[in-house]
Amino acid sequence: MSNSLSSQKLLHSWLQRGTRFLPFADAASVDLPLSRLLRLSLFQVSVGMALALLIGTLNRVMIVELNVPASWVSVMVAMPIIVAPFRAIIGFSSDTHRSELGWKRVPFIWRGTMVQFGGLAIMPFALLVLSGQGHAADAPSWVGHLGAGVAFLLVGAGLHTTQTAGLALATDLAPEESRPKVVGLMYVMLLIGMMVSAIGFGSFLKEFTPGRLIQVIQASAILTLVLNVVALWKQESRTRTPTAQKIKNESFQESWQRFSHGGQAIRRLIAVGLGTIAFSMEDILLEPYGGEVLHLSVGATTALTATLAMGGLFGFGLASKVLSKGFDPFRMAIWGAMVGIPGFLSVIYSGSIDSGWLFASGIFLIGFGGGLFGHGTLTATMNLAPQGQSGLALGAWGAVQATAAGAAIAVGGVIRDVIDAVYQAPSGYDVVYSIEVGMLLVTIMTMMPLLRKSPSLVST
Repeated sequence: MSNSLSSQKLLHSWLQRGTRFLPFADAASVDLPLSRLLRLSLFQVSVGMALALLIGTLNRVMIVELNVPASWVSVMVAMPIIVAPFRAIIGFSSDTHRSELGWKRVPFIWRGTMVQFGGLAIMPFALLVLSGQGHAADAPSWVGHLGAGVAFLLVGAGLHTTQTAGLALATDLAPEESRPKVVGLMYVMLLIGMMVSAIGFGSFLKEFTPGRLIQVIQASAILTLVLNVVALWKQESRTRTPTAQKIKNESFQESWQRFSHGGQAIRRLIAVGLGTIAFSMEDILLEPYGGEVLHLSVGATTALTATLAMGGLFGFGLASKVLSKGFDPFRMAIWGAMVGIPGFLSVIYSGSIDSGWLFASGIFLIGFGGGLFGHGTLTATMNLAPQGQSGLALGAWGAVQATAAGAAIAVGGVIRDVIDAVYQAPSGYDVVYSIEVGMLLVTIMTMMPLLRKSPSLVST
C-alpha cells in the first residue's frame, strides 16, 4: 500500500514539475498542451528520417558499396534544390488556401506526405539499377540515372511541402508569445528524427546487402505515412465559413513586397544562405571521408550522422534557453558560425593523425554550431514576420536554406571529385572543409550590420 502511495506521489510530482526539465516544455500552452504539440511534431520526425537517409546513409552506400561517383551522388542528393525555391510560394499558398472544407494547412501536408511516400517507394530499385546490381546490369544506364533522379526529386518535393505547411500550422496553433519556442521544438524533433533514424539505419545495414537496402528504404516510406497521419489527426480545426470567403485577395508579389521591406529581410536571407552553404558542403562527404580516409565501417560512419544531429540538438536547446531571455538572435547566429570553424579544422586535422575521436568531436561541433546558427536566424525571421505572413516567412527562410544546402551539397561533391582526379589522392575532402571555414568567416561579416541595426532584439 505504501509503495502504491509513493508511486502516485512520484507521478504527481513529475506531472507538476518534471516537464520543466523537458526541452521546450515551456512552449506548451492551455490551448496547445505539450502532448498535442509533441504529436504534431511527428511530421518533423518523418522529415528528419528522410534527410538522414538521403544525406547520411545513402550517400555512403552509393559511393562506397555501390561504387557510384561522388559527383553523381551529390547531384542526386541535391535534386530537391529544384523544389526548394518554391517553399515561399508553398507557404504563401497555405496562408491563403481557399478550401470549402475550411482547412488551410492540412491539404498541403497530406499532398507532401504522399509525394514523399512515392519517392521512397521507388528509390531502392532505382538505386540498384543505377549501380548495375544483379539483373539490373542489363538495363540501360540512363534508366538508373532517370529513376534515381525522379525518386530523389519526389522525396525532396514531399518533405519541402510537408515541412513548410507543417511549421506554418504549428505557428497558427501556438500563442504569439510562444511561437519561436514552438518552431524551435519542431526543429529539435527534426534533429531527433535524424539522430534516431541514423542509428537505426546503421544497425540494419551493418551487414550490407541490396535486399536489406530495399527493406530499409521501403520501411521508411511506410513509417513516413504513419507518422504524418498521426501528426495531422484533429490538429487543424475546420471553420464553418469556407476559407475562400475569409481571405484577403492579395497576390504573391504584393505579399512578398510587404515581407521583404521589413526588418532587413533581404540581408537576413542572404546571411541564411551563406551560413547554410558553409554548414552544408560537407553533408555527403563526412561519411565517405570516415570510410575512405579513416577506414570506418558503414555502421560507424552512419553513427556520425547521429553525432551531427546530437550536436544540433544541443545547439537548439541552448539557443532556445538563451533566446527566451531576450538575447539577440543575430548574435546567437554569429556564435554558431564561430563554433563551426574549430569543428571543420578538427575534421581536417583528424585525417592527418588518423584520429576517429577528433573526427567525431569535429562533427559534433559542426552540428552544435549549425544548431545555434539555424535557431538564431529562424527566431529573427519569426520575430520580424509581418502580420498574417507566418507561412510566407517560414517558406522564405526554408527556401533560402534548402536551396543553399542543395547547391552546396552538389558543389561539394564535384569539388571533391575534381581535386581527387587531379592529385590522384583523397585530398578533395580537405579542400571542401577549408572552403567552408572561409564561408563561415564571410557569414560572420555579413551578419555584423544586422547585429548593429537590431537594437529591439538585443538582450536587455
